[in-house]
Formats: sequence, C-alpha cells, structure tokens
Amino acid sequence: MGQAKPLSWRPVTELSALSAVPSGARDAVLKFYFGPMDCGKSTLALQMNYNHGRQGRRGLVLTKHDRSGGPKVTSRIGLGLEAIEVEDSVDLVRLVTAHDRIDYLICDEACFYTVEQIEQLADLVDGHGVDVYAFGLASDFRSVMFPAAKRLFELADEVCRLQVEVLCWCGRPGQLNARIVGGAMARTGEQVVIGDTDAAHVRYQVLCRRHHRAGQLGEGALSPLEAGPGAPGRL
Repeated sequence: MGQAKPLSWRPVTELSALSAVPSGARDAVLKFYFGPMDCGKSTLALQMNYNHGRQGRRGLVLTKHDRSGGPKVTSRIGLGLEAIEVEDSVDLVRLVTAHDRIDYLICDEACFYTVEQIEQLADLVDGHGVDVYAFGLASDFRSVMFPAAKRLFELADEVCRLQVEVLCWCGRPGQLNARIVGGAMARTGEQVVIGDTDAAHVRYQVLCRRHHRAGQLGEGALSPLEAGPGAPGRL
C-alpha cells in the first residue's frame, strides 16, 4: 500500500485548468476552486468540462443545490449543462466505477456535499486515477466554513481562489456571502438555504469583510429595527 498523501494544500497562482491535458503518464489530482458568489466558479467548471471533453477524455458533471433548482450546472452569464444531482446518500466511488471508463469529474457546488463524499473524491483520485475538479463556496452566510469545503482544503492537491472582480457595494473586493431575509442581513438560521441574488424574500449579497461584519448592505437597505420580526437574531 502506498504512502498516504499529507493533509495539506499548495496554493497556485495560475488557472492551469484551462490548458490542454498534458501528454504522458501523471498522477490524478484533486483540485478545489473556491470563491464568493458571482466569481465565475460554475462558468469555469463548464469551460473545464468542455476542454477536457475536446481532448477525448470521458467525464461526469455533478452538482448539488444548483440555483436552477434542477440537476444542472448553470452560470449567471447564461451557460448551462445537465448534471447528476449528488444526494446525501450517493456513494461517489460506486457512481463512478459503475461506468466503463471515467477520466475526470466536475463537481460543482461541492461545498454542499457530505464530508464522507469528499473522502470518496479523494479515494477516486488515489485509488482509481480519476481527476477531480471541485468548485464551491468556502464559507456560509455567517463566514463559517462549510464542513465539505473544510475537508477539501485539508485534502486537495491544489486550492485556487477565484476572484473575477466581485465587488461589495462600497467598491472593495467582495469576499463573503450575506444572507438577506426580508431586507435585513441574517446572522442565524440553517446553514444551507437555497437562494440567489435576485429580489426574493431570501436572497444573497456579496460583501467585503468590513461590511459583512458590520451588517451594512448599502444605501436603501433596511436596518434590523425597520426589517421587523424577521430581522437578524429572530430567525
């Protein structure tokens, strides 16, 4: 039995995912691409799937809790692709090995997978030679890391922060996702509540660290007192 990989990650500065697949034998890799909403995670996932498929590689596209509400990977710029929904009960090793040959996995919204499923992704890399490219948020609306994202940070061969000019309302770089309920920022509640950036009762907004900590949503936002019974602290 080979030596297990250390629980560490190497930051990278170049998105080599868009390059052609290198020739010759190489070890499979587990890569995690993370960032706030609107930073291009799903767009990159779709582009990566296209590039690898163009090289003749066979892959599966997985997702969980996509904004579309269905088993798809969708991007806010209008791109989309049918995908396999990863329910909590799905064994990813069994899913992949049931196919004749799989060279790579695209795992969108991987932050919502179970920790056990992240372990299964590592098993697919180390034991079956499958490249795994995972995409997702690092932290929830409270700026607390998702358990699956935390495990990806610990296990991934490479971790890449994506930042495609996502800005807070103040103009600073957006880093954190705020949950807005009834016009006010929520501080408590379930870790996973599906929403998007539209004007729904429950929505999400990207903020810089300063304004996420202060709970300031910009001009025209409601204060906790104005928001009424659904305001933060009473969810």
